[in-house]
Amino acid sequence: MEIFYVLLILLVITRVFGEVAVRLGQPALVGELLAGIALGAAIRFSPSSFPVMHAITENEVFTTITDLGIFFLMLMAGLEMRPGEVTEKSRAAMLIALGGLVIPLLAGFLLGLIFLPQSNIKSTQALFIGTALSITAIPVAAKVLMDLAKLRSTAGKMIVSAAIVDNILGLLLLTVLTMVIRTGKMPDLTGLLWLSGQILLFMAVVTIIGSYLLPRLGRIFHHSMSEEFEFSILLVVAFGFSVLAETLQIHFILGAFAAGLFFTKRTMDSNVFKGVQNRISGITTGFLAPVFFASIGLHLDVSAFTNIPLFLVVLIVTAVLCKLIGAGLPAYLIGLSGKDSLIVGFGMSGRGAVELIIADIALRAGLFSQPDPTPAIVANMFSAIVIMAVVTTLITAIGLRLIVSRES
Repeated sequence: MEIFYVLLILLVITRVFGEVAVRLGQPALVGELLAGIALGAAIRFSPSSFPVMHAITENEVFTTITDLGIFFLMLMAGLEMRPGEVTEKSRAAMLIALGGLVIPLLAGFLLGLIFLPQSNIKSTQALFIGTALSITAIPVAAKVLMDLAKLRSTAGKMIVSAAIVDNILGLLLLTVLTMVIRTGKMPDLTGLLWLSGQILLFMAVVTIIGSYLLPRLGRIFHHSMSEEFEFSILLVVAFGFSVLAETLQIHFILGAFAAGLFFTKRTMDSNVFKGVQNRISGITTGFLAPVFFASIGLHLDVSAFTNIPLFLVVLIVTAVLCKLIGAGLPAYLIGLSGKDSLIVGFGMSGRGAVELIIADIALRAGLFSQPDPTPAIVANMFSAIVIMAVVTTLITAIGLRLIVSRES
């Protein structure tokens, strides 16, 4: 019964905070994160008042539920992406995506080398910072641009296209990071070749199944007499891809993402597709995602503001500037106006679910508990990354509104 009590508390508080965030013009995930942060602070202040909640992050059942939250978030992200929008402006989007990924990656890695103490996993921790800085949250920029009727503008399409490429490259980067976390060291040439082979094999298998098998299965869907058959097929494919990813020592989120990406309106009737998408959205945004984001907030320690203030400020400034330069400058060089280039730069600056998933993976792997005794900057690294994700999300929303609302 304890888990039901915990889920009750988390759902009530996240929905309240999420509703307030949306009414203030911010993404719901910001409110859900803040709900977890507030609850976590209350638990740490008076643990005796929350006897069940105090150790919930170590509960195996609760961890499994948050894993499902990660799985469904990535599945929904894949479903909502439109690969055709990447090919529409593929060359320009690729340049922006590469700039928006490589520059933050290098800057974050350098930041880690400068600030982190010497240890056997210093390079791994620095790579984590770089990976965290390189991710872009599509929903944040898309929602703001949609509200301002600019999503289908040149800059809007460029942001969506580049962000899709950025996320795909970022997930592949996560695969490298996962291997580094697992082995505790950077892979040598042989290791990189082996990892590349695993990734290529995974991509080949899911592409063949997604491009050729799924459309054929779609024709069978129409003859099914079972309720929710299509929904079950999507889950079967997603779990299958995730098992394949884990077998190849790739993180399971890549499997869930790939399943959603290949499950398109070509696979089945558009009305059926919309129904399946709505069901996935309901399970994810109505239940699993709020619980996952709240769990992230529960882990966060706001003392990072006082324990590592300099690093936190440098991290946030670096996160914003690297996306402005890395994505905005290529946009300007390929012919976008100064204003549209700023829109692209700010639009690529927000972080979101994928970033928090990466932070959660690193936390569970013990990346922030070494060396022993753990220095303050390492112990507060997880909190710093989550704070950076929240702040950059707010900066993206505010910055886009200010730029777009101004007349050229």
